Amino acid sequence: MEPLSISIIGAGPAGLSAAIYARRAGLAVTVWEKTAPGGQMNNTPSIENYPGVPDVGGFELGDKMRAQAAGAGAEFRSSEIQGVDLSGERPMLLTKDGGHECGALILAMGASPRKLDIAGEARLAGRGVSYCAVCDGYFFKGQDVAVIGGGNTALGDALYLSGICQSVTIVHRRNEFRGEAYLSKQVIAKPNIRLLLSAVPEEITGEKKVGALRVRMLEKGETQELLLSAVFAAVGSVPSTHLVRGKLALDDYGYILAGEDTRTSHPAVFAAGDIRKKELRQIITAAADGAVAATMAAHYLN
Repeated sequence: MEPLSISIIGAGPAGLSAAIYARRAGLAVTVWEKTAPGGQMNNTPSIENYPGVPDVGGFELGDKMRAQAAGAGAEFRSSEIQGVDLSGERPMLLTKDGGHECGALILAMGASPRKLDIAGEARLAGRGVSYCAVCDGYFFKGQDVAVIGGGNTALGDALYLSGICQSVTIVHRRNEFRGEAYLSKQVIAKPNIRLLLSAVPEEITGEKKVGALRVRMLEKGETQELLLSAVFAAVGSVPSTHLVRGKLALDDYGYILAGEDTRTSHPAVFAAGDIRKKELRQIITAAADGAVAATMAAHYLN
């Protein structure tokens, strides 16, 4: 009899949690990972709200999760998934090596940073325009930078950069932050963090690298030019659902329509983590989704 198997696309907290729980259910598990394990956790220098681990680096936590999944017997493959065929009862994954049929499929591809969509952004990407403060912050040591956004990611990025850069300006379209209160208090207390609220970025200027950011003040309608060396965008994310568009039910923003049971519009496909429509996207909720998805997939296969 062919062994029951689960394929998981994505090795962030949702995918790794799913791998651990699927192995505990006695199922063969293959995790398809495109980059280093951990997903967006790798962009977080310090995680302080994961229960039982009060302060841990994102890369370290991701590495530990992968080691635990591998120790439980999950198989990891680094081939990138080029397509997903959901026309039959069993999902089929398409890679450069051919097709791979699976009994059940867990989608845990997460999301990617949302672009600002302003003039100069694309031209200066990698030349001072960045979407990862942890990755690129050190290149601007002792310089003036800006962070765009007002959520947890933006506040965390600003705090991280404040320890490296001469000054950090937070540009946020609202007059108050959307992030957690404790992060807001830390940001306000930092002497080298400047707040520019009720403001939106309009253009990033510079020849071969970022030189300035032009912002518009919403209340007065006037513009300001900030002389900067880097602009870090932290304005949310876009779900990585390109593989299943037109094949699964999605909402207007591209997130997979799946409830707390992680079931999608295909009976053999489950969605876990930031990729599905949900109210709260955190490491702990992604990990919980992974556990639920693996359990639901096991019920389906059995």
